[in-house]
Amino acid sequence: MSDHSSMPTARPETTRLAPSPTGALHLGNARTFLITWALARRAGWRIVLRIEDLDGPRIKPGAADDIVRTLEWLGMDWDEGPLIQSATPEPHEEAMGALARAGLAYPSDLTRTQIEAAASAPQAERGGEIVGAESRFPPELRPEGFDAPKEFDPAQSWRFVTPDEETVVEDAFMGARAVRVQRTIGDFVIWTRRGQPAYQLAVVVDDHRQGITRVVRGDDLLDSAARQMLLYRALGLGPVPGHCHLPLVVGPDGRRLAKRHGDTRVDEYRRLGAPAERLIGLVAFWSGVRERRAPMSAAEFRDGLALRTIPAGPITFTAEDDQWLRSG
Repeated sequence: MSDHSSMPTARPETTRLAPSPTGALHLGNARTFLITWALARRAGWRIVLRIEDLDGPRIKPGAADDIVRTLEWLGMDWDEGPLIQSATPEPHEEAMGALARAGLAYPSDLTRTQIEAAASAPQAERGGEIVGAESRFPPELRPEGFDAPKEFDPAQSWRFVTPDEETVVEDAFMGARAVRVQRTIGDFVIWTRRGQPAYQLAVVVDDHRQGITRVVRGDDLLDSAARQMLLYRALGLGPVPGHCHLPLVVGPDGRRLAKRHGDTRVDEYRRLGAPAERLIGLVAFWSGVRERRAPMSAAEFRDGLALRTIPAGPITFTAEDDQWLRSG
């Protein structure tokens, strides 16, 4: 009989629930997490719960515990965690130091006003492009010797030297999307003046070391996938996780669900007496699992959900949805 004890084992398929404790969980967040959980449990993936608490002053005291309780109330479970992102800074610092020493990152103290002025100047090549609330950082603003090895100083803000190449994101829901990060975002921030990694670097380092192979999230982060793929390559990490970007929940005005659309916190509906099954039933209606709103357990949602049932466009949160939750 042959001895297989030394043979490499296949990496288990693993996804993550990664809430940021900047406030209470709202319906849009809850939908994404429920879909992620249901896809994972149906396919047999492991689930890691990671609290992404590196957003500085926006982090709310007690929000992480409240989010964990809300996820449990909705019937979700996980195999590891909650892991607190800020509790292990060393891997982030090591990755940042490696990029600096390789000449793949440089310190930059330019303000947003300076960047916007340079990006919109007539002589700036491809200037003036705006991505979200951020102006593109053009290569003309790189300092002299930007690609030389540097000593990492955590008290400075650092930008990644973005190559002018096309990155293809193979997405399980949206299909293949080609993104040229240098033309849309430019050199992006990977380390902040607060002495912490920016989102793009932190998520790459943590997904790799926690064995994440599947990432399910909103399609507002599709451009982030391309940036993260560039960082994976620059750091020599791999394989890159598979991606699945879902349409967002929006308000009647077509904008991403937010405070301007009223109080859509899960805990507010819970306070008003809505059972978890009613909220899951609404998510099931949004996800094409049911043709009408009806209470549903997390297990029923798990068994009925498939990517093919989810509508391709944004989901609109309507007054009828709100009233249905409140009438529970």
